[in-house]
Amino acid sequence: MHLGLVGLGKMGGNMRQRLRDAGHTVVGYDRNPDLRDADSLAAMVDALPAPRAVWVMVPAGEPTRQTIEELADLLATGDVVVDGGNSRWTDDAIHASKLDEKGIGFVDCGVSGGVWGLENGYALMCGGDVEHVAMVQPIFDALKPEGDFGFVHAGGVGAGHFAKMVHNGIEYGIMQAYAEGWELLQKVDLVDNVTEAFRSWRQGTVIRSWLLDLLVAALDEDDNLDHISGYAEDSGEGRWTIEAAIDNAVPMHAITAALYNRFQSRQDDSPAMKAVSAMRNQFGGHAVRAGGGPQATPSADIEHS
Repeated sequence: MHLGLVGLGKMGGNMRQRLRDAGHTVVGYDRNPDLRDADSLAAMVDALPAPRAVWVMVPAGEPTRQTIEELADLLATGDVVVDGGNSRWTDDAIHASKLDEKGIGFVDCGVSGGVWGLENGYALMCGGDVEHVAMVQPIFDALKPEGDFGFVHAGGVGAGHFAKMVHNGIEYGIMQAYAEGWELLQKVDLVDNVTEAFRSWRQGTVIRSWLLDLLVAALDEDDNLDHISGYAEDSGEGRWTIEAAIDNAVPMHAITAALYNRFQSRQDDSPAMKAVSAMRNQFGGHAVRAGGGPQATPSADIEHS
């Protein structure tokens, strides 16, 4: 299958490679000339056979809106656009309506997998009409992990990004629990090797997970996490999850507390938030701030965890 891919950063670039490894033809466009295959969106579209499929992998908000508006003028009836960024689910209906005026389909797709997706595959949560999802199913099949899991057609337009939003909210809570447990073990002068305690939980326990594996990897690099500060950004999806919970009167104690802890991390150097920051760096390559030294610039790439 032929695919146009807009946005070739950490996620998009790896997705292009995984698709090509699976035998698909990908024509990529990025503002960085060193990364792109086509010199413009128009040139990318012209290089694709009809009906055309274009996957947008740029930051949520205005960059996504501008890209979709430009594609609406370049594509034709029967084509389809996939928004694989971390767009707010309420934006999806607006984008779908804009494209539908030209007879162009729209699929929203939440993507999880971070910098490990090239090797392990990406968890994909999509929303949209059945016929539009079917048009790009070969792309989904190539990007997802091997096996029975890792892909879901979650529902109509907006369902994919809503599912990914809740996924990221749950991620906040799990990371916070690991981080607080690490801080307590470090604080009490009783456990001689905290990193090995965490490592022992990676098999046979009910709290084993990939996030636990990544925390152990970070602790192997620096068992006190002295090289980074406890400053942790949030992608916005945790906030949106809590807003949706408020709108639907759903109590969400753990995720709300985890988000507020990220806010607090920007006011003082919390040991637990060092662990959260370390895990974000491990799974997504997100920038960390150096502990006791110059601050790194937070990554402008999309957070796909």
